[in-house]
Amino acid sequence: MNNKFLGTGVALVTPFNSDLSINHDALANIVNYNIENGVEYLVICGTTGESVTITKEEKKAVVATVAKANNGRVPMVLGIGGNNTMQVIEEIKTTDLSSIDAILSVSPYYSKPTQEGVYQHFKAIAEACPIDIILYNVPGRTSKNMEPETTIRLANDFKNVIAVKEAGNNVAQYLTLIKSKPEDFLIISGDDDLALGIVLAGGAGVISVIGQGFPKEFSEMIRLGLAGNAKDAYKLHFKLMDVIGYIFEENNPAGIKAVFEALNLCESTVRLPLVPASNALKSKIADFVKQF
Repeated sequence: MNNKFLGTGVALVTPFNSDLSINHDALANIVNYNIENGVEYLVICGTTGESVTITKEEKKAVVATVAKANNGRVPMVLGIGGNNTMQVIEEIKTTDLSSIDAILSVSPYYSKPTQEGVYQHFKAIAEACPIDIILYNVPGRTSKNMEPETTIRLANDFKNVIAVKEAGNNVAQYLTLIKSKPEDFLIISGDDDLALGIVLAGGAGVISVIGQGFPKEFSEMIRLGLAGNAKDAYKLHFKLMDVIGYIFEENNPAGIKAVFEALNLCESTVRLPLVPASNALKSKIADFVKQF
């Protein structure tokens, strides 16, 4: 099993200044905050990093900032995906992946391919990618579920397809994947609210949004879950349960950026078409952070 991706990975935000430029100092501080508080790996330029509104040049700069701050302490995963297969392959071939341990590649969105189309998309990527691949199934955003049979087929057919980040909020689908997967294939939760239960059922961990705001408690919860200590793990889950709900009330990453604003780690600025969390939500989040 690929142990470097056991436990808690965090889907890093991309902090912005009020003028919408990237705040690299804040990003480095968030990286240090997470590593020092126990997360196992970092995920760069995923959905939570507002990847769809970041230019190629900005993406390179973000990777450089995270890599420098990380300084080899934990593995790094880079989001490279889309619904244009040829373009995804071109990005893989033209990106310096020397500091990257795996890519996170989302199932094709908008185009709504068949399951065979999804398989052929990832087959082409797997054959072109020189490093490991974590598949990403998030049907709420792509409008098309990657069925367990497709995921398991890819896992069996390509050695560099090592994991899936499953984010369909579908417990039955998680359990089907855990039941059917090859022994060394990782089922990673992409749903913060379900992560502990999935780990206790045999999942490998989580790529989390809320984990980067409360890395010490969240990563410890997952480690307890991996060790089978459900009682102590659920104590931490219940402490975090309310804020997990809060950060997804309006949009992601506006919610988690409101957490970081309350922690004085970055501003709550997001790029359009997203808008910052409402004042009511910010107040609720700030109260939680203060009491926590």
